[in-house]
Amino acid sequence: MAGIYIHIPFCKTRCTYCDFYTGTNETQMDAFVDALCAEARIRKDEIPEQVKTVYFGGGTPSRLRQEHFDKIFDALQHHYFIAPEVEITVEANPDDLSEAYVEMLSQLPVNRLSIGIQSFDDEELKFLSRRHSAQQAIDTVKRCQQHGFGNISIDLMYGLPQQTEEIWQYNLAQAIALDIPHISSYHLIYEEKTKMYRLLQAGRIKPIGEEVSTTMFTMLIDRLTSHGYIHYEISAFGKEGYFSRHNSSYWKNEKYLGLGPAAHSFDGDNRSLNVPSLIRYIRGIESGILNRETEYLSLSEKYNETVLTGLRTMWGLDLRELITRFGDEFYRYCLQNARKYLDRNLLKTEDDRLKLTRDGIFISDGIMSDLMWVG
Repeated sequence: MAGIYIHIPFCKTRCTYCDFYTGTNETQMDAFVDALCAEARIRKDEIPEQVKTVYFGGGTPSRLRQEHFDKIFDALQHHYFIAPEVEITVEANPDDLSEAYVEMLSQLPVNRLSIGIQSFDDEELKFLSRRHSAQQAIDTVKRCQQHGFGNISIDLMYGLPQQTEEIWQYNLAQAIALDIPHISSYHLIYEEKTKMYRLLQAGRIKPIGEEVSTTMFTMLIDRLTSHGYIHYEISAFGKEGYFSRHNSSYWKNEKYLGLGPAAHSFDGDNRSLNVPSLIRYIRGIESGILNRETEYLSLSEKYNETVLTGLRTMWGLDLRELITRFGDEFYRYCLQNARKYLDRNLLKTEDDRLKLTRDGIFISDGIMSDLMWVG
C-alpha cells in the first residue's frame, strides 16, 4: 500500500508565518493542472501497489475549481490502483468553503477535509494574515458537517506573540464545541524568509517564554484528551477511527509519491524532491523531463529517520524492526543512549517498543537527538 501527495502551489494571499513553496499568481493554474496530470502518467510505474491515501496539500488546494479536480481524479484513477477504501484529504481555507464550493466537494471522491483555521480569535487571525474571521471559521465547519463531511481536521496554532493562556483556552473550547474529530496543533516557528521572521529580527515582535509555551502545550494535551481525543502523534489528536491515515504513513516510513512542484517522494529507501519552481516544473513536464533531485540515504540516515518518525507517535519505535533493519550495532547504540531517559521515566518500553512517556513528550527533540547516530 502507498500514498500520493499532491502539492497545489497557489494561495490567494500569503500568510506571515508560511515558508512552504507557494505563490499568489493563479494565471498558471490550468497549465499547472495539465502538467500535474502528465506527471501522474509519467510516474505511474513508481507506485504499482494499491494507493490507500491521496492528500491535496499546499498552498491552498481549495483554490482549485471543479474542472481541475475532475482532471486530476481522472488521471489518478486511470494510472493508479486506487483502493476502494482510500482516504482522500483536501486542505482548505475557511473563506474558500462557500455553500457552492462545499457542495461541489461533496460530489467528488473527497472524504476528508483539513481546514486551516489556526485561531478563533480575530486579532490573532489578522496578525497571521488569515483571510477569514473567527465566525467564518465556525460557520464553515458547520456547513461542511451539514454537507456530510464527518471526517474533518482543523489546524490550530499556539505560541503566538501576545497570545495569552485565556485566548488559547478559548481556542481549544471552540474546537471542542464544534465536535471536530481531528485536531492538529503546532507551536509557531519563526521560519527564515517569512514576514514573521522579519518582524522578529526587527524587534517588532517578541516570542513568548518557554514556560508559557510549556503551559500551553500542557493545556492542549489535557483539554483534548479529557474530551476523547487520542494524542497519537506529538502535534496530532484524533478520536478513535479518525487518525490521519496519510500522515500516519509518513511516520511509519511507508512509500508515497509526491506530485507537483516542491513535492517530496519516498520509495522506501530514498527520497526525491521536485523542482521548487512552478515555471520550471511546467516547462520540464512539457518537454518530457522530470525536473527533480534524488537523495540517496545512507544506513545511518535511515536509522535516524526511523528514530525521529517512530518516537513522534504513540506506537513508538519498534525495537524488533530496528535490529532487523539496522543490525546489532545500531540496536545497542539506541538502547545505550536511551538508558538515562528510561531511568528518569522519560522513555518506556512496551511490547518491544520504545515510547515517549507523558513527561518525555515535553523534551522530545532532545531525546530524539540523543538517540540519533552521529558519525
